[in-house]
Amino acid sequence: TFTPGVLSEIGLFGGLFALEPDREDGPVLVASADGVGTKLKVAQMAGRYDTVGQDLVNHCVNDILVQGARPLFFLDYFAAGKLIPERLASVAEGLGRACVQNGCALIGGETAEMPGLYGGEDFDLAGFIVGVVERSEILPRHVRPGNLLLGLTSTGLHTNGYSLARRLFFERQGMRADSWVGELGSTVGEALLAVHRSYLRVLSGLLVRGRGVTALAHITGGGIPDNLPRVLPDGVQAIIRPGSWEEPPLFRYIRREGAVPEEEMRRTFNLGVGMVLCVEAASAEGLKAELESRGEKVFTIGELKEGPRGVVFA
Repeated sequence: TFTPGVLSEIGLFGGLFALEPDREDGPVLVASADGVGTKLKVAQMAGRYDTVGQDLVNHCVNDILVQGARPLFFLDYFAAGKLIPERLASVAEGLGRACVQNGCALIGGETAEMPGLYGGEDFDLAGFIVGVVERSEILPRHVRPGNLLLGLTSTGLHTNGYSLARRLFFERQGMRADSWVGELGSTVGEALLAVHRSYLRVLSGLLVRGRGVTALAHITGGGIPDNLPRVLPDGVQAIIRPGSWEEPPLFRYIRREGAVPEEEMRRTFNLGVGMVLCVEAASAEGLKAELESRGEKVFTIGELKEGPRGVVFA
C-alpha cells in the first residue's frame, strides 16, 4: 500500500518514506527487513550462535546503505519451538556487537516460543532496520552508460546459498561442522559461518554527491544477475568481466565438488563480490585509491552500456 510519504517502488533494497512529502529536501526514512535463511542450520550443527546475529544486522545495514542511508535503529524477532537461554543470549550478543559496530541502536524486538510450529531446537531469526538519508542524497542517481563497476570483496557466502552448500558438505560428502578442509584452510563450520560483512564504514563519506558514486547493489540471493539490475534504469545494461576479481577458494570448491553449473553458481552465490558500486568513469581511480587506503580490496569488474536492462557476462 502507498501513502503520500512513500518515495520508492517495490523491488528496491529498502523502502523510502518522506516525513514531509511536499518538501524537496529534508530527511527520508529508509527501512528494510530480512532474515538469515538456512545459515541457521549450520549454526545449529556447529553449536555457535553469535555469528548469525551479526549476519542479520550487517545484512540489513547493507540493504539500506545502497539507498545512501545510515542506520538509526534495529529490531529483531526470534522464534523457537523451545527457548534455550544460552542460545538466545549468544544470538543477542551478536546482534548487540554488530549494532555497536554500525552505530545503530538496538531498541527492541520480540521473542516467541511456539512448540506447535517449530520442532526440536529449530528457530528462526529476522531483523528490521530503519535508517535516514537526505532526500538529495538518495541512491541510485544518474546511472548511465559509461559508468564503471567496482566490486568490493565478500567474506564468504554471507547469508545466501546455504541450502546448496549444506547439501554438498553435510549430505553428499558426509562432513560435520568440525571437519577440516585443507583447501579452505578451515573447518566447514568456520568457512560457512564467516560473518556477513557490513560495508558501512568502508564507504563512509563516499556516497555523497560529487564523489562519483551513482548506485550500489548488495549482492545477496540471486547473485550479481538478479541484484545489479535492481539499480539500473531501463536501457542500461551491465557488462561483467568474469576473472576480473579474485574468487575465494570456498566458491571454487563448491563449483568443482558439487558439479554446479556456472549459471547456477552466479545466481546462487556472490562469488566473492558482496557489493557493487556503479561509478562515473572519471571518478573511478580516485575512489579505488581511497578505498584501498582504507584497507579495501577493489576490483573493476565491468561497465555499463546501452542495452536491455540486465547483466551480461562477457
